Amino acid sequence: MDYRIQYKKELNPSQLEAVNLTQGPLLVIAGAGSGKTRTLTYRVARLVEEGISPASILLLTFTRKAAQEMFKRAIGLLDDRCKRVAGGTFHSFAYAVLRKYASKVGFENGFSIIDRAESEDLMSIMRKAMTGTSRSGSLPRKQTLANIFSRAVNNDVSVEDVVLNDYPQFIRHLAAIHEISKAYQRQKAENNFMDYDDLLRYLQMLLEKHTDVRYNICKTYQYLMVDEYQDTNKIQAQIIYLLAGTHENVMVVGDDSQSIYAFRGANFENIMRFPEIFPKTRTIQLEENYRSVEPILNLTNVIIDRATRKYSKNLFTRKPGGALPLLIKAESENSQSRFVVKKIEKLYGNGVPLNQIAVLFRASFHSFDLEIELAREGISFVKVG
Repeated sequence: MDYRIQYKKELNPSQLEAVNLTQGPLLVIAGAGSGKTRTLTYRVARLVEEGISPASILLLTFTRKAAQEMFKRAIGLLDDRCKRVAGGTFHSFAYAVLRKYASKVGFENGFSIIDRAESEDLMSIMRKAMTGTSRSGSLPRKQTLANIFSRAVNNDVSVEDVVLNDYPQFIRHLAAIHEISKAYQRQKAENNFMDYDDLLRYLQMLLEKHTDVRYNICKTYQYLMVDEYQDTNKIQAQIIYLLAGTHENVMVVGDDSQSIYAFRGANFENIMRFPEIFPKTRTIQLEENYRSVEPILNLTNVIIDRATRKYSKNLFTRKPGGALPLLIKAESENSQSRFVVKKIEKLYGNGVPLNQIAVLFRASFHSFDLEIELAREGISFVKVG
């Protein structure tokens, strides 16, 4: 078959192999900067070029922006047929399916979605209803309650397990927390509300309990692709298993070394256990990095190699040179901040504009001490959340 796109020319050997393997379960371990998005995009185009109906292709991504970017690229590569490819986030897909089958899970078709702020306000009402009782005491705040209930759903565990393992300071309020949880669920049901976690929970329920519905959905989407699989939670992995169970044409892309969202319910074991769940899985490693220089990758490989549970990989690049990365051990948070300020002053003194210098943080509040030191030295900065 003659293809409009010159895949051999556009892709490296590992990317090409991932794009060409269109049948059966496929696990793509995509190292940082290895062209993951490019591979997914070209695979969408390849399937459409082979004559696969675009409407039978489902691409699930971590964010809506990621899905839009991939579809835009696929259309640019091929043509407008790629507009008919289905996809988006797990939550948007769940919403679309449940709109059609709401009655199967006990909801009316016109159910409403409540966002996180609305969920917290609803929980606050339940919490206030308990104020003044001897058992209420210092109950968790509404934000904490929302975190507890969300974690229970996404990790597929009980509220009690979440409190015992993650919020032991509230063990004495466990009975009250259970009552708030029940009242919250009851209020949602009575008002035909679903929150974001419900979308996943009820989609899983729909697929598990209604085999006729599951069969129809599986028949509609014959080719599944999942981005950032290392960031999926237990429910999302089960949804993929249910959707791919009849044909097993499922490709998941991710990197076990980039799994950082455990606090949101992401389960590292999903990507590790994929070949067990789908025994016919082919595994492809994307190891050529297009983003970093060699010294960075040498350090990265050493760090990755120390992981006790991993997919072995050796990232490499065709970009030689570059300064050696430095690991600095500071005596305290403030000494760390002062070290960073001195480095910034040195770079600025050597002619590097401030807007070309960046400091990265794991969480926003980690920058507070540095902000004080920067202000003290009169160095202007912009903080991006």
